[in-house]
Amino acid sequence: MRSLLLLALAIPALLALQEPQAEPAPATTRGRLLAVGGGGTSDTIVARALELAGGAGARMLVVAQASNKTDAGESSAAFWREKGAREVHVLDLADRDRALAEIAKAEFLWMPGGDQNRLVEALRAADVLAAIRARHEAGALVGGTSAGAAVLSAAMIVGGDTAGLEAVRAGGTKLAQGLGLWRDAIVDQHFLKRQRFHRLLAAVLDRPELVGIGIDERTAVVLHPDGTCEVVGDGGVLVVDARAARRSPARDGEVHSASGIALAVHRPGDRFPLRPLHAR
Repeated sequence: MRSLLLLALAIPALLALQEPQAEPAPATTRGRLLAVGGGGTSDTIVARALELAGGAGARMLVVAQASNKTDAGESSAAFWREKGAREVHVLDLADRDRALAEIAKAEFLWMPGGDQNRLVEALRAADVLAAIRARHEAGALVGGTSAGAAVLSAAMIVGGDTAGLEAVRAGGTKLAQGLGLWRDAIVDQHFLKRQRFHRLLAAVLDRPELVGIGIDERTAVVLHPDGTCEVVGDGGVLVVDARAARRSPARDGEVHSASGIALAVHRPGDRFPLRPLHAR
């Protein structure tokens, strides 16, 4: 009987060890995040990025593993050099020690577009995710466009436009683990251009503790260390906040039912805090 009791107590602990564990949140983060909605990085966004990184002489590292093009890194680096960045390097994951050294020196890490799954898998396989998080926590600006923006959040939208337009269903938006730099949000990009409101709303209702940030093309959101968000660029940003909403339970495939969801729309120049937009 005693052996059975000990076994019963041990099984939950063993199962818990097998489940993926979230990265512990840092006590403080000095760095900023820059999430660009795709569709081109405008001169306004470039200028603000370089300003936040410390100026045109800031050491910049292009992390281009989201793309399957062999010249993606150099192409992105050339773009930033043309825009005035004077010290731009491209991350090569073939030599892990060298990659870690490059990350440790970077003042601005930039992730171009492509496939967010490809990017996360490459960084995880090279075992450099912790180094990127540490560099951000130490003060580096980390940013990206399109897929490079999607990976910033802890819960990352994947699978393209898989959420149906006819209904907002539980499990309708596929999520995976991102870089975890923006821990309390889900970032979506190409938002208005590709009509992605349904998929962001479904994702937020599946994970109501996270705030949805839908970013238009040629538009960026800067997340400052104090939690304030700043909108830069040409378009708008939609914020979907269900943290105080009243939700009915829904199984995967069922239509969601919720009330009290808060929405906000912001334009370039706006600053807003990520706090509950209304109380229950």
